[in-house]
Amino acid sequence: MERAQKAQVVEELGHIFSDSGAIVVCHYKGLSVAEMTDLRAQMREAGASVRVAKNRLAKIALEGKPGEGMTKFLTGPTVLAYSEDPVAPAKVAEKFAKENDKLVILGGAMGEEVMDEKGVKALAAMPSREEMLASIAAMLGAPASNLASAIGAPASNIAGILSTLEEREAA
Repeated sequence: MERAQKAQVVEELGHIFSDSGAIVVCHYKGLSVAEMTDLRAQMREAGASVRVAKNRLAKIALEGKPGEGMTKFLTGPTVLAYSEDPVAPAKVAEKFAKENDKLVILGGAMGEEVMDEKGVKALAAMPSREEMLASIAAMLGAPASNLASAIGAPASNIAGILSTLEEREAA
């Protein structure tokens, strides 16, 4: 790799480290091309990305960036999973690691916070951005739904009583 190419890779990695909501670092030794393609597809589906980079260049790119303490995870064959949504890369990496023993989660970072493997697993257990938005929308809609039910309940009760009285008279 030429010096200009290395500088470009360092710049790209620098953008990844500074712009991502979360980054997960994993060892991928032994993964076949098909398994790596599957990991990339799952990440893409969740709105995340995967990047394999030389550890030395990644360490250079991390200098002065949030999560600089993540350099301790950059040894051996590492892959970086990242996205703007802080939960997506952790969820996909955790799920893929359960299905495939060759992917080993080492740790990661979310902003300034550097996480070990347990921290990444805890992050994966959190609801994603879309799940949070859905639950907030449900919470906002629940009072209106309850109000509509409360307003409609007396009329429904009266209609039920009247139909019962009609049935008694008819019998």
